[in-house]
Amino acid sequence: MKLGVNIDHTATLREARYRGLPDGEPDPIKAALACEAAGCYGITAHLREDRRHILDEDMDRLAAALKIPLNFEMANTPEMVSKALKLLPTSVCLVPEKRQEITTEGGLDVQSQQASIARTVQELQAAGIEVSLFVDPAPEVVRASIDTGARAIELHTGAFAEGFGEAVSRRREIQRLVEAAELGHQGKLKVNAGHGLNYLNVKGMHEVPWLEELNIGHSIVAHALFVGFDVAVKEMLRLIHPVG
Repeated sequence: MKLGVNIDHTATLREARYRGLPDGEPDPIKAALACEAAGCYGITAHLREDRRHILDEDMDRLAAALKIPLNFEMANTPEMVSKALKLLPTSVCLVPEKRQEITTEGGLDVQSQQASIARTVQELQAAGIEVSLFVDPAPEVVRASIDTGARAIELHTGAFAEGFGEAVSRRREIQRLVEAAELGHQGKLKVNAGHGLNYLNVKGMHEVPWLEELNIGHSIVAHALFVGFDVAVKEMLRLIHPVG
């Protein structure tokens, strides 16, 4: 499995003090470059409609500075599609977005939005951008995702993370992820996963087949406050790629 690091919450810290000002710290681009130097596969950043953390100029600077893949998380809106087509990141992950939520809650409702999502998928992939759909690990959602023409899905691991401390819940959620990953692979989709993964529960992802990439943000950023990004990223990489 490859590690993608979501650096959104470095920008959350910056905006808590410097929102609306021309400069501020910490700089999410410096964080991304530190993660790149530590050996992660890619960087993920979510440009939200309300610009609560990552800003347009952050995305522009990330695209210019990174030598590793940039994964642009975004809502399926004309504004964000236009931004993606100008930015031309390696990949786009389409996510649901609510103004009132603290972080992304739940996966895309692909079934009810299938036509709109399919149009966006076609437009972005025609420009050479791989499109992933952030989805709950449910068979009907994975099947609908296959029908959109997207090349990848990112399985929402939030329920797994929330229930990790209870054996029955943990086993149930692992089984849901396993079944969704198998179905996605059968449908020729690249299968990624993310949301709520941390240094304790990430080991559960070794039980899920076909996973190519894990996208992890908050836990790494939080740990980096104490040990720095180099150590935080390398510790996560050792958990994803255990030796022996």
